[in-house]
Amino acid sequence: MIVIDTKKLDDTERQVKCPTGGFESLRMLVKSDNMGFSMTRTTVHPTADFQRWHYQDHLEACYCISGRGLLKGADSIVHQIGPGTLYALDQHDEHWFRAIERVELICVFNPPLVGHELHGPDGSYTAP
Repeated sequence: MIVIDTKKLDDTERQVKCPTGGFESLRMLVKSDNMGFSMTRTTVHPTADFQRWHYQDHLEACYCISGRGLLKGADSIVHQIGPGTLYALDQHDEHWFRAIERVELICVFNPPLVGHELHGPDGSYTAP
């Protein structure tokens, strides 16, 4: 059984901050936890522009627990994201996200994140 007090993860290697300040990600479960997936609590900070992400080697599902944002896919359709909204990137979808106000997401990745990944120039995480 794994029991994690997430407050104890702050300021550890499991708290990842975007170098440009766009997001913070608390890596609650990672590959070394041997669950077959990883789980994060990701905070996306308000920005004037959409941030581009494209997980070419991971599938991701996100559940919004607070805040408001906009999600845009490659088809240019914009979706309103708010508390209670789930979105799944089930086709390695290229997508853009813009937080209108601070957004908190619970995210699940498959395959699991190692824990310290940051987005590369192409918007993806390094392949596992």
